[in-house]
Amino acid sequence: MSPRPKKPRRCGCAVRLGFDLVFKPAGTPLSDLAPVILELDELEALRLCDAEDLTQEEAGRRMGVSRGTVQRLLAAARKKTALALSEGRALVVRARDAGPRTPSSVERGYRAPSGS
Repeated sequence: MSPRPKKPRRCGCAVRLGFDLVFKPAGTPLSDLAPVILELDELEALRLCDAEDLTQEEAGRRMGVSRGTVQRLLAAARKKTALALSEGRALVVRARDAGPRTPSSVERGYRAPSGS
């Protein structure tokens, strides 16, 4: 059995369609960093609940999803953000596109850092 298709979600984040947004530590080439991929709907849940101080229920209504889905998205977004900040990794906000997903330049160009 295949999983249920994803329900369309409304996102008001200012991420340009078709372009990934990358935040990384200064002074380290992107190719030397392991990426942490943050999906656009995870960023939207984080923005609504933490930046706009909405409840999970209010955020769910704005996004067109259940409160439980917002809770799951929020937990994933917080974990990924904390991981990127605490481990000095690149945080990549994956842009939404119309077609099938192909690996981004960040994912294709990733090289594991050489051990010390």
